[in-house]
Amino acid sequence: MLNYLWAGMILIGIIYAAFTEHMSDITNAAIDSSKEAVTLCITMMGVVSMWMGLMQIAAKGGIIASASRRLRPLIRFLFPNLPSGHPAEEYITTNFIANFLGLGWAATPAGLKAMEALGQLEDERRRGRLAGPVRPGGTASNEMCTFLIINISSLQLIPVNIIAYRSQYGSVNPAAIVGAGIVATAVSTGTAVIFCKLMDRKKSRRA
Repeated sequence: MLNYLWAGMILIGIIYAAFTEHMSDITNAAIDSSKEAVTLCITMMGVVSMWMGLMQIAAKGGIIASASRRLRPLIRFLFPNLPSGHPAEEYITTNFIANFLGLGWAATPAGLKAMEALGQLEDERRRGRLAGPVRPGGTASNEMCTFLIINISSLQLIPVNIIAYRSQYGSVNPAAIVGAGIVATAVSTGTAVIFCKLMDRKKSRRA
């Protein structure tokens, strides 16, 4: 759907430019935007590489494992039916930490691994190997839905990507977004947690 939407907007812009004799502006904008896109990609490549490298160092140094143990009460609260010590715990913790630091790109691999582990957990429940609520085949589990919602809301302390974007485009104070980012993501994450808990309680009553 988005492909059709973007294609339609581009087509409308070209047609409008042709009728208003602004085709030269379209050509110049395409060339300038292409140059800016390459420059932005190089800038973000450096930023993301640095932070992903730090995340790897933290993982190999045992910091992620230590953080996973410290965050276990939070994980227990958010995912009460997740078996203790399940591999999904570490992936979820890594994803939360990366999102907390504003590293959306670094959070994606851990998020995919977490969803894969949660999917395997649901398969084991359907086969009767593990206890816990079982959803119909092809339906996401409560843990998967909760993780997805919280991952999307993503509480951020340091929005690194946004700061890098603002710096790239000449902001006088790129880090000025930090305060507003913390408030906005805290509200979105709090709303996500409340929503998940209400839906879990509603499903439990129906069961």
